[in-house]
Amino acid sequence: MANNYAEFGHPCPIRDVLDRIGDQWSLLILESLANETYRFNALHREIGDISRQMLTVTLKRLEFDGYISRTVFAEVPTRVEYRLTALGESFLQPLRQLVEWADTHHEAICYARKINGDSSLSGQ
Repeated sequence: MANNYAEFGHPCPIRDVLDRIGDQWSLLILESLANETYRFNALHREIGDISRQMLTVTLKRLEFDGYISRTVFAEVPTRVEYRLTALGESFLQPLRQLVEWADTHHEAICYARKINGDSSLSGQ
C-alpha cells in the first residue's frame, strides 16, 4: 500500500480513524443512523444524554469525514436530515462486531479492573 502521509497528512490510518470515531458519541450516532434518517431533534432524543452542542460538533465531524450526509430542505422552518453515506454503511459491520465483542467480554473486563484496581479513577 502506498504511503498516504504526504497526501492526507497522517502517517497511521488506524490511529487517524480511531481518533475520529473513538470518541464518546460517534459510535452511538452511527448506530442510531443505521436504520433510519433523523432530524436533529429526533436524533438528540434518540441518543439521550448528549448535549445539543456536542451533538452538533460530532455530526459536523462525521459529515466532514464522509460517514454521514446532511440534507437541508428549503422549507420554513428549515428542515435538516442526517443519514449514513455508503462509507458510513460500510462501517456498520465492524461496528456491530465491536459491540458484540464488548457485550461478550464486558464482565471479564470489569472483573479485571476490580482485581487490578481501576487506576483511571485515581488519575494515575
